[in-house]
Amino acid sequence: MTARTGTAARAALVVLLALSFLVPVRAQPLPGDFVYLRDIDPSIIQDIRYATSNNFVGRPLAGYDAGECVVKREVGLRLKAVQQELAAQNLSLKMFDCYRPARASLDMVKWSQNGRETASERRYNPKIPKTELFRLGYIASRSQHSTGAALDLTLVDLKVDNSAKYDPAKTYADCTAPVEARAPEGSVDMGTGYDCTDPKGHTAAPSITPEQRAWRKRLVAAMARQGFVNYSKEWWHFSLPGAGGAAYDFPIQPRRN
Repeated sequence: MTARTGTAARAALVVLLALSFLVPVRAQPLPGDFVYLRDIDPSIIQDIRYATSNNFVGRPLAGYDAGECVVKREVGLRLKAVQQELAAQNLSLKMFDCYRPARASLDMVKWSQNGRETASERRYNPKIPKTELFRLGYIASRSQHSTGAALDLTLVDLKVDNSAKYDPAKTYADCTAPVEARAPEGSVDMGTGYDCTDPKGHTAAPSITPEQRAWRKRLVAAMARQGFVNYSKEWWHFSLPGAGGAAYDFPIQPRRN
């Protein structure tokens, strides 16, 4: 090799190495039969709260490297069927949480034991000390979410203005307050906010209005027609019996384009 060709080869190598840093990092393929919900039905609205600071912990949870809904394929296909039914009524599903890495549940355990109760946390737990949330069944240290078969979701009325956004600099009333006083979620008024650990958040709570009860029943019925079962202590939580299995701990990464 001549000095000139050697220099050219080295220059080309430098260019290739430089270009390699410009190539976007791709997420690894999902294990098993997990899928990104956007690949099944991109029309379903997503607001994955544990990938943000807008949740009861006040920061992103471990393993939430992207705000993406990941589910088992069968779960995704059934959600698509629910969405198709709702679309005819000018409604949409809105996902708050889907697959949850096991490490995120452990993160919740550590949070519950840190000995602090902030004003932001009390918005979600107005009456129950956070050390009691696991014993009372509001949070599980081994969550069914980690199997890919459990979901947290609500309904969005597409005919109304849903543009109000959560403002971290603003002080909101707790999750049991009237909808105009609590943090906005861009969804129908179900009587409480998402992740509200209070008896008012129980699906059949007697303390909500007839309209709020009607919305809850509408959501439960639409999900039930595709085989999903609601958890009685959380109007937003549903699971698909038989679709779970082993718990997983892979992180949620950005979806490949």
